[in-house]
Amino acid sequence: MLCDMKCGFVTIIGRPNVGKSTLLNQILGQKIVITTDKAQTTRKRIKGILTEPEGQVVFVDTPGVHRPLNKLGEFLVDEAKFAVPDADLILFLVDGSEPAGKGDKWIVENLLKETKIPILLVMNKVDKVKNQQKVDENLISYKLLFDENIPIVKVSAKTGRNKDTLLANIFKKLPDGEKLYPDDVVTEETMRSVAEEIIREKILLNTQDEIPHSVAIKIDKYEEKEDIDRIYATIFREQKSQKGILIGKGGALLKKVGTEARLELENIVEKKVFLALEVKVEKDWRKKDKLLKNFGYVSEEK
Repeated sequence: MLCDMKCGFVTIIGRPNVGKSTLLNQILGQKIVITTDKAQTTRKRIKGILTEPEGQVVFVDTPGVHRPLNKLGEFLVDEAKFAVPDADLILFLVDGSEPAGKGDKWIVENLLKETKIPILLVMNKVDKVKNQQKVDENLISYKLLFDENIPIVKVSAKTGRNKDTLLANIFKKLPDGEKLYPDDVVTEETMRSVAEEIIREKILLNTQDEIPHSVAIKIDKYEEKEDIDRIYATIFREQKSQKGILIGKGGALLKKVGTEARLELENIVEKKVFLALEVKVEKDWRKKDKLLKNFGYVSEEK
């Protein structure tokens, strides 16, 4: 019996800040991945599940690929690397408002060149460029990274422009198959994981310089009750000076982060949330395997 449904895994690969998480949220029509304009916002592979009449797409959002500088950086690259072989289709997302750079070339040479998996080049942010000739020149620079012709779709992850065209191209490439998840499931993430990410997002949005990159969040306790969720979390920093900056004068910054995170979590769980935040110092945690494992930064394949 022939299956009239499409189902498969689509891995989203690209440099930091090209809009991978924004695109996934746009496709799903809701926020499941945190987004900021800072590198390393996404640190782990996150699955987003889209169910349409044509079938089901399991998107895998990956950290921005860059040359690693520490143990955490190695983990981020591994997260992207390990997501490639399991895919039925790879979306290579690039910033179409500028020509291909060293980072794009590094991704193609190290992750995409040898794969037999179909690749769809997705040019994001083309709406930022008014000069069509410039867009065409940028497009050529990305095509030259590959030895053969590659299908291309131009989109705006921010506005959703050409989203339908992108999805049509994705479904064309997916194999026939039955759905893997119930229709109402959009992610595999637990609420503990969601809470950690939202707290980290609010820190990213409210701090600068090295502070955002040196933070790790650990949920110590998550109590779910009918009328309220109680969450106790620790924010880990690398230096004592960073702890003071994050707490802020009179605790103002930490309170702001906590309030913003709590309000967003209340929207998600649709009930009251009590959120308690504590700040601790864990020196050079990004360089230590044991601490990376403790914070959940360990690739499944290792």
